[in-house]
Amino acid sequence: SVEEVKRFREAEVTHGRVAMLASVGYLVGENFHPLFGGAITGPANTHLAQVEHVAPQFFFALAVAIGLSETTRALIGWVPPVTAMTTNQEKGERGAFGALLKDNYYPGDIGFDPLGLKPTSAAEFAEIQTKELQNGRLAMLAVAGMCAQEQVNHMTIFGTLGLN
Repeated sequence: SVEEVKRFREAEVTHGRVAMLASVGYLVGENFHPLFGGAITGPANTHLAQVEHVAPQFFFALAVAIGLSETTRALIGWVPPVTAMTTNQEKGERGAFGALLKDNYYPGDIGFDPLGLKPTSAAEFAEIQTKELQNGRLAMLAVAGMCAQEQVNHMTIFGTLGLN
């Protein structure tokens, strides 16, 4: 159904954006770490545990920030769960677990564009959206590879490539 495709697209865009940030975070975080007094070192897979040990209050702030951003995204794009469950049941939709995007919501468009980069024409928007999806898919694969590599040899990405 259209609703199911919109949910999948929302998930793909969201995970792609997170992966694009994570791929940069892996490479930068392993080589440039001015925060927390330089105490965070080694493979990026271990950085969050190190931060939890060095600055537990940061962990709380991080959890609150993630919770606020996810709640805001849910309020902007999603139908309230009880209404969604009723609507999905009436439509015979199965497997949605109370998830239903608003009719006027475009997956991934929460209205955050402080630099005004969102194209105004439909053709330009479709082109940039395709680029974002393709880069997001590539980033998801890249992050999975970086994570797996660090789990296997416990070295940084650049260390594995012999660039450190």
